[in-house]
Amino acid sequence: MLFISLLILLVVKAIPLISTSAATHFTRICAIILLLSGILSFNISYIQSIGSGIGLYSGLFQVTNISQTIEIFIFIIGFIVLMAWPLSANHNQENINKYAIDYSIIVLFSTMGSSLLVSSFDLISIYLSIELQSFGLYILSTLYRNSEASTGAGLKYFLLGGFSSCIILLGAGLIYAYTGSTQLESIYTLLSSLSSSNFDYVIQGTLLGIILMIIGLLFKVAAAPFHNWAPSVYDETPTIVTIWLTIMPKIAIFVLLLELYAPMNLTTYYTTDSLYYQSFIDFACCSALAEQLGTNFPFADSFTSYYWAAISFFNIDYTALEIKNILLISSMLSLIVGVVVGLAQVKIKRLLAYSTISHVGFILLALAINTEYSIDAFLFYIIQYIVTSLNIFFILLAISYLSNTLSNKRELVINDVKYLKDLQGLFFSNPALSLTLSICLFSMAGIPPLLGFFGKLSVLTAALEQGYDVLSYIAIITSVISATYYLKIVKLMHTEDNNNTIVTDNSTVSVLTSTHSFVISTLSLLILFFILKPTLILTSTQVLSLYLFNY
Repeated sequence: MLFISLLILLVVKAIPLISTSAATHFTRICAIILLLSGILSFNISYIQSIGSGIGLYSGLFQVTNISQTIEIFIFIIGFIVLMAWPLSANHNQENINKYAIDYSIIVLFSTMGSSLLVSSFDLISIYLSIELQSFGLYILSTLYRNSEASTGAGLKYFLLGGFSSCIILLGAGLIYAYTGSTQLESIYTLLSSLSSSNFDYVIQGTLLGIILMIIGLLFKVAAAPFHNWAPSVYDETPTIVTIWLTIMPKIAIFVLLLELYAPMNLTTYYTTDSLYYQSFIDFACCSALAEQLGTNFPFADSFTSYYWAAISFFNIDYTALEIKNILLISSMLSLIVGVVVGLAQVKIKRLLAYSTISHVGFILLALAINTEYSIDAFLFYIIQYIVTSLNIFFILLAISYLSNTLSNKRELVINDVKYLKDLQGLFFSNPALSLTLSICLFSMAGIPPLLGFFGKLSVLTAALEQGYDVLSYIAIITSVISATYYLKIVKLMHTEDNNNTIVTDNSTVSVLTSTHSFVISTLSLLILFFILKPTLILTSTQVLSLYLFNY
């Protein structure tokens, strides 16, 4: 439905019948398309056989419960973001409306790329979906063509994003060169069936390709040490665009990382019978000794057969171990960099960018552990992070809209909130927005009983249960330190400043819609009162992790 709707909208846009005043209707139509797409995906999730996965287009895509649930989540987020676009039929606001049509179509393209990416099960479909999503983001970054900062941010994002795409493509090419296949299932099967030391080069070459792909994907989500592009790009783009750059790529790519990494860790499925598992290891060790001693050693042939069986069993597990180490290192660096560098920021969106890097560290930690409980924590943390980040940026948009001014040409100019000092005294001019922003910041800091606290608690519990004590301590310390810059913002908002510019200009028409206010209120209540009704989100993530580990 989304693809057909895009084709129709492109044809409509090509016909010179849409005026600037019709941008409201165009944007609302795009929002309705995303909402209907989410409803259709929800209906598909009731298919009974979807639990084990349904292959589409000769294995290019595989629809699972996780992919369908995340796809619904993506469509809902897209619907909400489009509804937040500032629209009005007033002639003075044409400088806002003139971008609405392009923005809506690009958001639909990017959403379609994200929805395809979460279901991709082939190297070809993965790369094409990433590019479809990324090209939309590049264009969004330069949407405000009259802004030099926005154009520069878009160019920087395009160059560095293209570089990361080249790394992903190189990794995919290496995997195909060494395995002769692009389907993930065939690659996993091949790795688990190799039973001769003559094929070590295949394992090593495939592992190198997978590592390159993982590095490229970490670059896309701004995980340390591949994060340098994110703060400047987020800061220089308009807030309505920063929302999309911050949220949408991370949802799809983290789910892709889950689908790439989770099937590799086969020891999770075999450790239930510890006696058998230990015996398997013992036979492998004895067979290696037998091979060194030669055929005169008693039972050498029998031990050698166990040796090659053990080698085939541990091929994928060895690959998973290398990827786990990369994810853990990136997680640790993201936790440290996101907090330490974030303390020195004076711009609000740069600070939020480093805050995002810190949260990426928690998400990668849960993914690297790769147990049933950690994947539950992984999915829950993504949901709570998206909800909280979305609400923060919506509040910043609301503050910008309510502090609008009129230019000399009597056109409405939206003043984006750029510096932390711009939030000073917000409580005295708009107590409602100040309190809701404080709630979101406390949730980001992990203060109980808000939604963010339970996300961090679940990740740390999963890490401690698996013996990742050092990383858990680092996560706890960085989480406590990060509360410093969150509390600094709260303090500024509640400190009166006579020169504060965050006031509503009564001579203009407010562009803060009732939909925008409703979304902020709903998300704030979810963050604040999650503890009263936690079953919906918690049950969903638990069911998804069970499906992943049982099929």
